[in-house]
Amino acid sequence: MKPLTKKRMKALFIDVAISTAVTVGVEYVLRKKVKNEFIHTVVTPTVVMWSLEYIQLKQCKQTVGYKLMGLELRSKTDFELTPTKLFKRMAYRDTLSNLQYIINRHSFEGEAGSVLPHDKYAGTVVKEV
Repeated sequence: MKPLTKKRMKALFIDVAISTAVTVGVEYVLRKKVKNEFIHTVVTPTVVMWSLEYIQLKQCKQTVGYKLMGLELRSKTDFELTPTKLFKRMAYRDTLSNLQYIINRHSFEGEAGSVLPHDKYAGTVVKEV
């Protein structure tokens, strides 16, 4: 595994830990209003994670994990990160990117770990700051 990919993985773990803490608080409030267990198991954690990630990336191109690891998300074309690019990246990462890793692990990392399949799909790249 390339060093940049290791940093990205650590940053993701930090972001997931923060998202989990926020999800616990949100679920505490929602449990009284929503009785459907599917919402609490699947929808709430996904919405919280994507919302936190979107807000942080849109504001300063870094999540808390990226900032601690010294990483920044940029557009390949050096234009601003659009909401469409960010949502495409998050959706692809959480669905098809996992399949690509299982099918072909050796070609998963591109450009020394700065471009993973979900980055390629959304037209983004992760750089060290």
